[in-house]
Amino acid sequence: MTALKQATGPQYTRILALGAARGDLVVTNDELVEAIDSSDEWIRQRTGIVTRRRASKGLDAIDLAETASREAIERAGIDPGEIGAVLVSTISNVAVTPSMSALLADRVGANPAAAYDIGAACAGYTYAIAQADALIRAGAARYVLVVGAEKLSQYVHPEDRSISFLLGDGAGAAIVGPAEEAGISGSVWGSDGSKWDAVGMNATFEEYLDKIKPWPTMRQDGQTVFRWAVWEMAKVAKQALEVAGIEPGDLAAFVPHQANMRIIDQLAKELGLPEHVAIGRDIETTGNTSAASIPLATHRLLEEHPELSGGLALQIGFGAGLVFGAQVVRLP
Repeated sequence: MTALKQATGPQYTRILALGAARGDLVVTNDELVEAIDSSDEWIRQRTGIVTRRRASKGLDAIDLAETASREAIERAGIDPGEIGAVLVSTISNVAVTPSMSALLADRVGANPAAAYDIGAACAGYTYAIAQADALIRAGAARYVLVVGAEKLSQYVHPEDRSISFLLGDGAGAAIVGPAEEAGISGSVWGSDGSKWDAVGMNATFEEYLDKIKPWPTMRQDGQTVFRWAVWEMAKVAKQALEVAGIEPGDLAAFVPHQANMRIIDQLAKELGLPEHVAIGRDIETTGNTSAASIPLATHRLLEEHPELSGGLALQIGFGAGLVFGAQVVRLP
């Protein structure tokens, strides 16, 4: 029997650089409270959000993805033609097909890189990092462009009190490449479809086309999501630390999905993080950007605290599905 050749790659990978782009509009709480019969104080206490960034008409998720990607590529110091795969995590592509990733690969000069979208909502970036790590170590690509890109404002109903005031628009990008030592730990990921209805759309596009329901918008069961995010995701975060072989005190940063400030603070408490561990809290001025939130929060942390570069960060994403993913990475 003739033996097949199997590709192999470098033993280790790491995130080489990050890029970021946020919506061009700054939307305050005061602009939203009348529609939901609420107040600026209520939103701040409930979510920690003061403002959120949203994209104006004509500025789509792909545009934000391109801006973030170009920054990451430049910072990584690589030629776009060296990128072997482009992975875009998104739930807000304007078309079901073709993929946002294929268009992004063309825009940044990465053709003919493999390209596909990942529909894992708020866990999408961590899913993509896990796949980029595996693709490189398997020899399928030398460099991988990972992007979380969302324009969630197009799925907002202004009168929805469950999630509308949380959502923002943005994109975060990462270049993953070979490394001399481990820069991405094993990932802990999974799903719980029994809670499929906890976060998602209030209608299907078929119902919209049949004029049974209006344009689908985002909604959530806040209490279900909060309990699951805090108690179950704390277990996942602890498991990710175990898989990485480190203790909370070994971390330089903790970057959870920017779902809600109360969730972020409670997770940090459950993990028993020491005071020296920096915590990503980008939600205060950006809002919840689903798949883009972790790279955006990490990018901001490094901009504000460059001394964190080279340190270890625990990142965890969780959301609609319900899906989750976590790993420890070395900060670029």
